[in-house]
Amino acid sequence: MSNHFSIPRFRLPILFSAIGSHLPQWPHSLALAAALNAAAKLGLLPADSLELLEGRCFVIEVLDAGGQASFSYRGGIFRPLFRVPEVPDLCFRANLSAFLQLLVRQEDPDTLFFNRELSIIGDTELGLLVKNMLDAVEWPPLTKAPIIRH
Repeated sequence: MSNHFSIPRFRLPILFSAIGSHLPQWPHSLALAAALNAAAKLGLLPADSLELLEGRCFVIEVLDAGGQASFSYRGGIFRPLFRVPEVPDLCFRANLSAFLQLLVRQEDPDTLFFNRELSIIGDTELGLLVKNMLDAVEWPPLTKAPIIRH
């Protein structure tokens, strides 16, 4: 059995975005802000880069799921935004598969961007900073969970 797995490119059925876009979006913002704060506290996000995010607001849109998360970075922590800013400083848009491929480092943001699978809208310099910050993250290795038999 191989330890390497691959996430295929896929698009969720349109029903997901039709339903997802009508659901409250604040839970996504809350969860993402909490995850980013945990990553920062664990030292996974470089502190010097985080300082450059001060006062900026961000939107992440998962197009085929109809979901979005909005957050800002103020006072040294990520804070969820309960309303999507009309003009965020930076917005990332992609389907779920592209975000999953980024997460497991199967694809890099440049490849997804040039293949038109990832859209980055807003402050170009800020986008480059965030991209480089994500590229610099050293994820701890995942360990194989033990099989529990009853």
